[in-house]
Amino acid sequence: LCFSFTMNNCSYDAVNTFANSLQLVVYIPTFALGLILNSLALFVFCIQLRKWTESTIYMTNLSLMDLLLLLSLPFKMHASQNEWSVNKKMFCTFLESLYFVSTYGSIYTIMCISIDRYIAIKHPFKAKVLRSPKKALIVCAVIWVVVWTGTSPVYSFHKDKDANLLRCFHGFSEESWNPAVIINLEIFGFLIPMLVMVFCSIQIIRTLKQSQRNPDMQNNKTCIRIIYANLFVFLVSFTPSHLGIYLQFLVRQNYFKECNTTEKISLFVQITMCLANITCCLDAICYYFITKELRSSSKDNIRRFRSHRVNTIMTEATIKSS
Repeated sequence: LCFSFTMNNCSYDAVNTFANSLQLVVYIPTFALGLILNSLALFVFCIQLRKWTESTIYMTNLSLMDLLLLLSLPFKMHASQNEWSVNKKMFCTFLESLYFVSTYGSIYTIMCISIDRYIAIKHPFKAKVLRSPKKALIVCAVIWVVVWTGTSPVYSFHKDKDANLLRCFHGFSEESWNPAVIINLEIFGFLIPMLVMVFCSIQIIRTLKQSQRNPDMQNNKTCIRIIYANLFVFLVSFTPSHLGIYLQFLVRQNYFKECNTTEKISLFVQITMCLANITCCLDAICYYFITKELRSSSKDNIRRFRSHRVNTIMTEATIKSS
């Protein structure tokens, strides 16, 4: 989401002009490529992979979230270049809500994928109780309810009753920068999912490294590289954008007043928020491969555990017979 406004007698025309050009450069290929990749991913998950597993359900949900975000991009590009009549306010609010739902729905789905693969690799036997397609469906449904409910502040984004025109995705009201809204967005929308993902990824990598003394060592190394790549993409995509939102919040609270500083912050926000949307092109591919690799690693962990248990029992039996 890109923010545009004029305050403290500062002009942001140059920043907005650059941001509008950047959106066209980034969003057009993102929309085209993302639409193809996520549609293909849904075809694979829903039609070719006949068995619905936990991973397939989460991946399908992630692709749906990414498609929703992609569908909002053409309207977002149009809104960046044109003002809308005030009678389109409800449609504008719906699009902004859709954007937030897809963005944070994707973040929470990625977090759940991390938890799911953590359970599958770290606790393969408990996974039989903790994981099931039905539970995955329930989790996805909860994600939809939570993110739709969490977008309620969006309906206060445009509250200027005297305006005849509005800038959709731009010119938000002061209520939208309420400390409670921004703090909740930063903590529940980013920090908690990020910490969960980092923890799960570290634990999975440690488990896979400890089990590298086996015939499938190369498979584990591939899996570790993919996990590192997923974590890197997540942090690089969403950390700068949420830092930018926090800095913009400080500008709105008048912690920064110099035009030079506020212009740089505005530019930083618009660049990072626009670039964060590129991830919707890569999610389906990245998490398809990690699901495939981790499914194999999970089976290896179960086999090694069973083999170790059988050897222990045989050793104890030999000692007793002696």
